[in-house]
Amino acid sequence: MKALSRKIGFIGLLILVMLFSSACSSTEQAGNENKNTNENTNQNTNNENEQKETKNSEPIKIGVLASQTGGLESYGKQTLQGFELGLDYATNGTREVAGRKIEVFIEDTETKPEVAVQKATKLLEEKGVDFLVGSSSSGDTLAVLPLAEEYKKIMVVEPAAADTITGSEFNKYIFRTARNSSQDAVAGAAAIAAEGVKIATLAPDYSFGRDGVEAFKEAAMKLGAEIVHEEYADPAATDFTSNIQKIIDAKPDYLFVVWAGANSPWNQIADMKVQEKGIKISTGAPDIPALATMEPLIGMEGFTVYYHELPNNDINKWLVEEHKKRYNGEVPDLFTPGGMSAAIAIVEALKKTEGDASADTLIAAMEGMSFETPKGKMTFRPDDHQALQSLYAIRLEKKDGVPYPVPVLIRELSPEETEPPIRNK
Repeated sequence: MKALSRKIGFIGLLILVMLFSSACSSTEQAGNENKNTNENTNQNTNNENEQKETKNSEPIKIGVLASQTGGLESYGKQTLQGFELGLDYATNGTREVAGRKIEVFIEDTETKPEVAVQKATKLLEEKGVDFLVGSSSSGDTLAVLPLAEEYKKIMVVEPAAADTITGSEFNKYIFRTARNSSQDAVAGAAAIAAEGVKIATLAPDYSFGRDGVEAFKEAAMKLGAEIVHEEYADPAATDFTSNIQKIIDAKPDYLFVVWAGANSPWNQIADMKVQEKGIKISTGAPDIPALATMEPLIGMEGFTVYYHELPNNDINKWLVEEHKKRYNGEVPDLFTPGGMSAAIAIVEALKKTEGDASADTLIAAMEGMSFETPKGKMTFRPDDHQALQSLYAIRLEKKDGVPYPVPVLIRELSPEETEPPIRNK
């Protein structure tokens, strides 16, 4: 009986040992599985972090389209100089944002829309740019807009001004730091339009000129003025005699001129004694080389996009001094601050997205975004991505020691005053 009890006790002990061993084995296996799962999870997390870090350390690539040759060569030069200065200003000279270096690729559109498309495609496909910037010509810019949408890349428009860019041809990838023709028109109309005033217009026969006149007419007629004649000239013309004679025959009180490019009509307007016939001239004050041809228009009242002595803020002071240092004492010109503003806008947007250059993320960050520029605060209007900005009512005056008529400030026109109609609806 005792032997049987011992045998039963031994068997019970053996069963307990087996159960304990099995439990330990299961616990160890579970522990190993948990360990492997944790290790795999950690490895996956590390891989994701490494991929994210690698992605975020890749450079931001910006492709700039500008007229380095052709009729708007001076505009291209100003924009490019301003853009380079803007990158340095916005990044404190590091050319880096959110840990990512900035690389810039520049292409000459030759002021030809078909060339602009070729160069933009090259930047998008061969260089893999994250942003497009440009261009000097509205025609070039309008040709490139569909590529921004096709490749889903942000395009910052500067200095092209045609209303259609943020109007009928707008797509969500387009943001414009340049002012548009309607903003010019509001400023121009404010200078001369009133009840009963008769106005004729002269403009180049392409989108910039026609959009500019259409916007001016709208603003001037709201103020009670009558548009008695519209004249459109070949943008490449060197002889404006017949155009100017038609304006004289219309007998307006004012001739409002919308023009861009080196082949301006000012000398012929003077030669044909338009002002002596009782027709006052008004226009937007152009860049410095073109101001040199406007000696006969001293005393004219109009508006300007920019003249280096007009904005009173720290960024403009920095721009003027730094521009003189880098470019043999030359002052920034009409479109230099626009190039700078485009660069600042891109850097500020990337700061908001922490370096994420994907289009949808940037669009969300840039719509309604305000940023400081040499012209003061600009804001991208959410409706059409047009930057609201200041313009300047001016009078051309002679200044000792300056070899061209100088735009002298009458008053600054606020972003609220110059806010253009929304035309993309």
